[in-house]
Amino acid sequence: MMLKTPDEPLPQIAVLDVSGDWPVETLRLAREETHALLDEAAAAYPAIALKLGDAISRRWLARAHNPYLGEMDRISGIIDRPGAYYFNASYEWTCSTCAGPGPDGNTARLMRVLDWQTPGLGRHVIAARVTSAAGPWVTFTWPGYTGVLQAMAPGRFAAAINQAPMERPVGLFALDWMANRAKIWRSAEPTPEHLLRRVFETAKTYREAKETLVRTPLCVGAIYTLSGVAPDEACVIERTETQAHVVEGPASAANAWQNRHWGGLVRGENNESRRDMMAAQDRRLDNGFGWLQPPVRNDLTRLAMVADAAQGRAIAQGYEAEGPVTQVLSLDMQPA
Repeated sequence: MMLKTPDEPLPQIAVLDVSGDWPVETLRLAREETHALLDEAAAAYPAIALKLGDAISRRWLARAHNPYLGEMDRISGIIDRPGAYYFNASYEWTCSTCAGPGPDGNTARLMRVLDWQTPGLGRHVIAARVTSAAGPWVTFTWPGYTGVLQAMAPGRFAAAINQAPMERPVGLFALDWMANRAKIWRSAEPTPEHLLRRVFETAKTYREAKETLVRTPLCVGAIYTLSGVAPDEACVIERTETQAHVVEGPASAANAWQNRHWGGLVRGENNESRRDMMAAQDRRLDNGFGWLQPPVRNDLTRLAMVADAAQGRAIAQGYEAEGPVTQVLSLDMQPA
């Protein structure tokens, strides 16, 4: 991995224009970036562990009739190394988000900070501008990744996913983790990130996106944050596999339930402080990320984003443990 000297400018986030086959297209357009990311992300995993993770993940995806398995097969063939299935079925992230009116009170905005243990995600993030039947949209993602964790559709909505608390059937972390994974592997329902992809590809309005995220069964719990175009179009949607709890905006989320009747092992740290800090921000698009301070900013922070779907504008920046690793990207996609 090449490190920048203090005098070198930070690299820009690559913006790639792609179609409905965007996970494969981004892989072909950024092949070297893909292998650099895999080199960094896979360094902590023995090759045999990645191969086993791939085999288990693919078997589950096939049994669940995952609609994107064909893409993953192609991606695996292109990269010709372990990791394609395992990393596309990974759930190990924590995040802080909020949605509410912009500073002028005329539009809704989404603020998002993604934390993930995997190094390299901030250094190698891309912006994929996708053309789809419901309209264009941009996802801040990685080459060959088939899900959507954060994205904006100009004139429609913006959304992001936080990891939800883990169920605790036993009370010991290792056994609870295994029980939860077994439950996921028995499920034929979509993953949270693949459901969010479907929403961006098909939903034409905030209302339609919200309805889909509330009602569609999932293979595992998740927390969605959604903003539309009007200032009152903002919410947090807390999801178990079959139930939903909606917090109408302005609303913020971390990795703990706001539904006090739901339990589970809380993911991440400082959830209440992170949620409160996000709620206190004014959701500006023109001042970069000076507001990104601890505890929202931490050693696991990989990406920060602010999006305004009504204006079709978004800003994003990649982070690693040492701090910012990309320039601030400013995108202007005029709503259709």
